[in-house]
This record gives sequence, C-alpha cells and structure tokens, in this order.
Amino acid sequence: MRHAIKLPVPIAALTAASSWLTARRRGASVYPEDWELALRTPWGSEKFLMRWWLAMVCGVAALSCGTALACAQAGQPTAAEKKSATVLTLPPSPKALLPDEFDGWETAEPSKTVTDPAQADPANAAALKEYGFNAAVVANYKREGETLRLRALRFNDVSGAYGAYSYYRQNNWPKEAIGNGAASDNNRVLFWVGTTVVDATFSHVGPMSAGELREISRQLPAASGSRALIPPILASLPKSRLDPETTHYAVGPASYAGSGGVLPPSLVDFDKGAETVTANYALASGQATLTLIDYPTPQMAHDKVDAIRAYLKAGSQAQPPWPKPLTDSDLVSLEVRDSGPLVAIVSGDAIPEESHRLLESVHYEAEVTSIPQPLESEIEKTGKLLLGITVLSGIGAAAAILLGGFLGGGRALYRMARGKPASSVFDEEFIHLDLRDKTADGMGAIEGPHPKG
Repeated sequence: MRHAIKLPVPIAALTAASSWLTARRRGASVYPEDWELALRTPWGSEKFLMRWWLAMVCGVAALSCGTALACAQAGQPTAAEKKSATVLTLPPSPKALLPDEFDGWETAEPSKTVTDPAQADPANAAALKEYGFNAAVVANYKREGETLRLRALRFNDVSGAYGAYSYYRQNNWPKEAIGNGAASDNNRVLFWVGTTVVDATFSHVGPMSAGELREISRQLPAASGSRALIPPILASLPKSRLDPETTHYAVGPASYAGSGGVLPPSLVDFDKGAETVTANYALASGQATLTLIDYPTPQMAHDKVDAIRAYLKAGSQAQPPWPKPLTDSDLVSLEVRDSGPLVAIVSGDAIPEESHRLLESVHYEAEVTSIPQPLESEIEKTGKLLLGITVLSGIGAAAAILLGGFLGGGRALYRMARGKPASSVFDEEFIHLDLRDKTADGMGAIEGPHPKG
C-alpha cells in the first residue's frame, strides 16, 4: 500500500528525487501520482514560501537600483571634466550692438550692417582686417534738429578691439571716461567696450553727450573666456613716465604703419607672428618713443636685433629709407636691445643717458604655467564603472541577505513567542512513518520460536 506523505517543498523535492533514484537503481517503477501527492504543501508552508519569494524580489530590486545608480554616476562628468570643458560663446547679433532709440535719439533710417571691412571703413580696411574685424553696424540718429552718427565695429577678441581703438585714437586727443577707454576730438568721440569699438560723431556736443554714450556702452556685450584677454605685450611697457594715451598696438604692416610705427614694416617681419606696441615717455630731457616688438621665440628676437641695429647704423644709406619718426629723432639717442622674445627700440629727442635707462627698464618676465594633465582615459572610466557596479551590487546583496534574515528571524521570534520551536521542521503536525522500528519488531517476531513448537 502506498502512503501519501505531505512534506515542505524543499524536503518533498529531495525525498521525491531520492525515491526516484532508488527506484531506478532497483529497477522499480515510478508513480507520477506519488510525485503529485508529495509536492502538495500545507497552508503554513505556502506562507513561508511567499515570504522567501518576497525577500528574493526585494533583493533583486535593490541590486537593480544599485546597478542603475552606478551607471548614472559613471555617465555624469567629473569636476575635472567640467572644469576643462570648452564653453562655446557665440557672438551677439551685429544689429543688437546699437539700439533703435536712446535718451531721445531716434534712428532716422534703418541701421546698416556690414561684414566687409572695405564697406565699414574703405580707407582703413587692411588695418581692420589685421585686427580681426567681424562686423559693423552704422546708425544715424536725430533729435530736435541735431544729428548723431554711430559706427560700431565688432572684432573677434578684446586684443583686436583695443588695437583698433589705439589705431583710430590720435596722441593729442583728450581722455574721456566712457567704457574701457575713450578719447575725443571736438565733435568726435571714440570708445571701446569688450570686443566693440564705437565711433560717434555729433552735430553738436552738449554737456550730456558723454552720459548718453555711457548708456550705449552699458548695453554693449562684454567679452568672456579667452576672448577677454588683453595683449600680453602691454604688460612689458615700463610704467614710469608713460603717457597711456599714446600707446598703439599693431599686429600687421598696415596697422603698424597707420599708427605711426618707427621702423619699416618689412623690417619687423609681421609674417613671423610679431606684435608691436609703441608709446611715448615724458622724460626730463625731452620726449622719447619706446617701441616693443614681441616675437614667438627669443632666438628670433636675437636675430632681429642684429638686423635692426645694422639698419639704424646705416643712417641715410639704409634701405628702405628711414620713416619720418626716425628722421625726426636724435641720432645719438637711437638704441636697440633684446630681452627674451622682446626687441626694444628707443627713439625721440631725449638725451642718450635717459634713453639708455628707459631701454634698460624693459625686462621680459617669463610666466611659468603648469602643463594641464590629460583627462581620464576610457579604460580608467570603464574600470571605475565596473568598480562602482561591484560595490553597489555587494551592497544590494548584503541588503537582500539582511532583509531575508529580518523576515525569517521575525517569523522565528514570532513562533518562539508563541511557545513553539523556531523552525517548523519539528512541528507535531509533520507526518512521518516509523518504519524502521516496526520493521525491527517484525523481524524479531519472525526470528522467535513458533508458538506451536
């Protein structure tokens, strides 16, 4: 007679498998109905199974959340990457440089926008191109019978804007307080802000004209990033006795010659990347003009010093002929020297001693800049990603184990509080057959003497 024994799922499965293997070895048949009966579980075991399934689901959910968090963190840029990232700033629209109306001034006709330097200023188109001309806006205003013409020139960076401002500004123009720098010549006012140079021409200058132009300057866009850097060569000018309103910055032959350069442009060699700045100094014995030429390397500057010195010694026999600033200078005061990548030339009417002291005050100071370290490679990023996934997976697994222990331990404590064993394996309702004892008793009865002798 076959007996159906109800066991918990793990024990029932193991018992059924063991029975199947034993039957296979003994050649006995296996009854499917016995497996069906053996796998039936009581209501209490189903609750226990549901708790374990709940613990497994919570563990898998924690592991999935940890993995997703690691992937999200790995995809976000680090602080170093954010810092080293390149931010692209698009230039403003040229038409936005000048308003349609301000302080009672209204445009008499639509403003005109040009991108060709020949249309913005035909006489100085070559110089504007060297400074990095970008666009220009020309607007004509009227107010109570007066007129105002504004021409806003926009350049690629602050260096170009300052160079164009110094190119247009003459040495004898009075200084004004507008924008980053301003100067005036009767009815004409010139100022610059950021990457923009504004040339204003009034029909009549009044006491409020400067204030009106300040309102325009406040509306002009400011430069940022690398576009906001001033020419480094300006920092090499000696500050003592310097007239700041006489500095002229040039980056090409047209801008250098147009701003009153001392040397022939061909001798400077702008095609090799040279930049120049010229400024006047009010020395005790007279006015002196200092010219600084910045070359890419000190070796280029050293080679150019010899050529310039030979040109100055040639005098009237020099080719090309001396420009007017050299012919108007005192010949004994002409001197040239180099300092690093800089070449300095002194001209003018000062006595040789003062000219020499001015020349010796030019010193090139190299700035040591640390080389930026490369960003993390893809291999390092992948390694960090895998490490993060491993750590968070371990955390998820530990959370799953703790959660399972909490649920299982809670159930055990609940059973112990009711006076039952912690495990349900030893419950009385667990059905088992004492076949071993009964078999032993039967064998003893068989081996005993027959009652009838």
